[in-house]
This record gives sequence, C-alpha cells and structure tokens, in this order.
Amino acid sequence: MIDARVPKLPVLLLIIALLACAFPAGAELSLTRGSAGQSHTSPASPVPEWIYTLHPGESFPEVANDLLAQSYSASRLLQYNSISNGAILGAGDAVRIPLAWLKRQPQPAKASTVSGTVQLISGNTGRKIRLTEGTLIQVGDEILSASGTATIELADGSEVRISPNSRLIFNRLTQYGKAGMVDTRLRLNHGEIHTRVKPVMEGGARFEIETPSAVAAVRGTAFALQTSTKGTSLQVTEGEVDFGAPGKTQRIPAGFGANLSTKSSSGLSIRRLPPAPEINPLPPTLTQLPSTMTWQESRAPLYRVDIFEADSGRWVESREITGNSFDISRLDNGSYEIHLAALDNRGTAGMPAVIPVEVDLQARMASLMSPPDGDTVNDDLPEFRWQLNGDNEVARLEIAEDKDFRNLVTTSEWAPETSALPSRPLGPGKYYWRVVTEAGGNSVATTGPRQLVVNGSLPPVRIISVNYIDSQVRVFWEKVVTATDYRLQLSEEPEFNNIIKEATLSDTTAALRLIPGRRYFVRLKALSDGPLQSRWGPGRELYLE
Repeated sequence: MIDARVPKLPVLLLIIALLACAFPAGAELSLTRGSAGQSHTSPASPVPEWIYTLHPGESFPEVANDLLAQSYSASRLLQYNSISNGAILGAGDAVRIPLAWLKRQPQPAKASTVSGTVQLISGNTGRKIRLTEGTLIQVGDEILSASGTATIELADGSEVRISPNSRLIFNRLTQYGKAGMVDTRLRLNHGEIHTRVKPVMEGGARFEIETPSAVAAVRGTAFALQTSTKGTSLQVTEGEVDFGAPGKTQRIPAGFGANLSTKSSSGLSIRRLPPAPEINPLPPTLTQLPSTMTWQESRAPLYRVDIFEADSGRWVESREITGNSFDISRLDNGSYEIHLAALDNRGTAGMPAVIPVEVDLQARMASLMSPPDGDTVNDDLPEFRWQLNGDNEVARLEIAEDKDFRNLVTTSEWAPETSALPSRPLGPGKYYWRVVTEAGGNSVATTGPRQLVVNGSLPPVRIISVNYIDSQVRVFWEKVVTATDYRLQLSEEPEFNNIIKEATLSDTTAALRLIPGRRYFVRLKALSDGPLQSRWGPGRELYLE
C-alpha cells in the first residue's frame, strides 16, 4: 500500500517543472521602464526602495554618484539590481535603490511671504529676530506669529501657512539628496496652520506634524490644523491625513474633520465638514472697489473669508463674518484667490469655495480746489485742498520750485485725504503744486500744476514763563526780531473757540487780572508792518488759586 503522504512521481515532476519555469537558472532581474522618482517595496523583500529612471544624457556612474550616500558604491548598486555591466543602461532604464542608501542632508525651508509681526527664534543661538521674506529656516528654529501671518516653503515645494498667534517648531528638514524626497517633521505648539503638501513617496519620505495632543501624518494633501490646551482639530480639504493620538491614528479623507480633546476619554471624533458655500458670480475683473461678494444663505452661524495673492500665496486678509455678503476692498491691482468656508457651531471651518479675482483699478485725476492758481499767501504752511474723483484712491501733495517738478521741495504722505499741509514750512518765493492720485498700487494720475506765491511768515511766539502775584498774572514771551507788535488772546477753552479777551501789545510781557479758581488759556502771534504775521503759538494754561 502506497503512503498517502508521498506524492506520486508524475505529480512531483510537474511541480519541479513549474518551479523551473517561474525561476529559470541564472536569470537576472529585468529592467523596468517607468518615471523617475517612484517609491517601491519589493514583494520579495521588505526593504523600502526608490525607482530612478535615467534621463537622456545621464550615465549610470554619475547617477549613482549623485544619489548614493558615501558608504554605498555604484558597483554595489549594480549588484543589488543583478546587473553585470552598468554600460548597458541608457535613457529610460530604471534601477531600484534602497531608501537607506540615498544621501540625506538638512534642507532649510524659506519664508516666501510675511505680513505683520512674525518672529523667528534660532534653534542654535536662541536669538529672536524679525521674520522677513526670503529668511531661511533651519532645523530647530521656531516661528512665533503675533498679529502677523507667514507662508513657509519647504524643500519639495510644499507650503505651510501660519495663522496669527501660532508657534511652529521645525524638528526635521531632511532631503534625500537629488532624489527629491523629504522627511519633514514639525511641531505646532499652539495656534493654527494651513498646509498644501506635495505627494510623498511610500517607504521613506515623510511629512508629519505633531501637537501636544495629536499627530498628523500626510501623504500629499491640503488640510488645516488647530491646537490649544483643549485639544487638536483637523480639517482635510484634499487627499487624506492619518490623524489621532500617537500610535492610534485613523485615516481622515477629504471632506471630513476630526477632533481629539485633551479632556474627553471618548477618543477621536470624526465628522463631515460643512459643505462649500455657493458663491454668486462675480465679474472676472474688478475695476472698482469696494465690490460686494454674496453667496447662498445657509444655516451656518459664521463664515470665514481668506484672501491670498495668487502668485505668491501671501495671506492678504482673514476675517470671520455673519450674513451672506462681504465687501472686497483695499486690494492692490493683481490676481487673488478668495476662499470662503462656513463655520459650524464649534467654530470649525468647512470645505472652502475658491474663486479667482483679478483687480484692475485705474486712478482718476483729482480736482484742485484751493489755493487758486496764481494766489499769494502770507502763511508758510498754507493748506491745500482737492477733490478725489475715483474709488479706493490715495493721494499726495507735491510742491516744487519749477513747473516740471524736477526739484521737489516737499510732499505730503500718501493718504485717502482731500487736504494737506506741507511737511515743512515754505520760505518766501514762488512755488508750483499739484496732486498725484494712486489706485491699485500701480495706477497713477497727476493733475496739472498751479502757481503759488508765499510772502512768508514770522516765527510763532513761544511763552517763556508765567508769574502769579496776588490776583494778577504776568506772562512773558520770546521776542521776534522782525515783529512790530504781538496779538494776545485769552480763552477759557484750550481750543480758543470762545475768546474772552484780545489785545495788541508792543512789549514782550503782559499783566492779566483773572478770577481765582477758574482756568484760562493764553496764546500769542507776532505781527509786522507788512502782510507778514506768525501762526498762533502754543497755548499756555493759567490758573489762579
């Protein structure tokens, strides 16, 4: 009787034949053709690998030199791929590289945009400096945003937008040489960040954000993260995020949010995010501001509006509002993205509706009001007035000694005002003045010039001292050399709206009888034989007990 545990000879021969077909003797691993930068884990080996495809003009030795760490050689890589001669490799051929063999090096991040007050604390020196655009951020550095915001660009092009009142620490910023993969690990101590992460590769590349209560591991996504003493919240708008307590994460897909409370023992709370609001159509180009954006009403108690520059990603504005409308204003000319999201009862932002907006404002010429053309004034600080004819404009006064304004004497600050004084006194002489308006940051309109003659003025009179004798007060002031007389005013109001006594005096002192227990104010100006006079000097308080 034949033992049932021993296969019959024909069956055994069939098994041997099948194994021989599957693994022929002396067979090499065949080369694959694919795209450079694919990560791969071989079914036969748990070693994480990266597949690199040679480009035209590249040779295997130079690729190995660029990608491999110093302790690994090109010949060892050939042996790993079961290739006898690297010379047979050409454009389009791919080789498998264990991730552990790749070069690793610290790769700093960079502040691409900064608005408001944001500080960087050096991980090496502990020194605190102001964060500015272009600042490099090294491993161990911290960013503190007070009232400001910042956008940080990582080595692989991923972005992290830091909201106000946040603290973010850069624990690891590693790049795998020219492979393009990165290992980024951040810690958000408190506050809020918005990220857009490029897809990371399986096996070695990593993007992870830790908070005091949770961890978020990312594989190419857009999400927001908030943390405080109450816990950590997550909202995923693209891709997916592994989120939760360390070692207990769950995969959160786009359109969902999760919350991990520091006080609750119920664990991770996952919920669907509020849907994106339906924004009513806007003109593709806004030629005047403010312009009102509206959307369909919903049950959301609040909405959040974020405006970003389309090119740089700079965070221009962030605001929480009620109702279903928002006035777009105070934007320079350029391209923007407006993000609108509904907030739920917990204050969690939902899926954003995103609309592109182009702003193209054109400045309009102001209308000059006073002084009239060819006027003569006796004041060295005359007031200039005009009328703005455009929307969302700022203006400034320009004064020159020549009609072509090649030699500017003085200007005012840019402001949405319709009047200004010169920034410094004007000496006697002939001047030309005009008003320049600006809209959108780069559109300018300039009025024609007007002529003005300044006769000049005397310097203002400054009170030196005040003496109290019984019920009499004696006031002393500085002598003005070119003055013939002085005008004195007395009032019970510091604004001198109601004058109770006014006199012209030739001396530099005057005696005043005042009622005890009441407060008075006195001021003076200098006079001359001609049209020149001074401005009123500063008022001085008088009080007789």
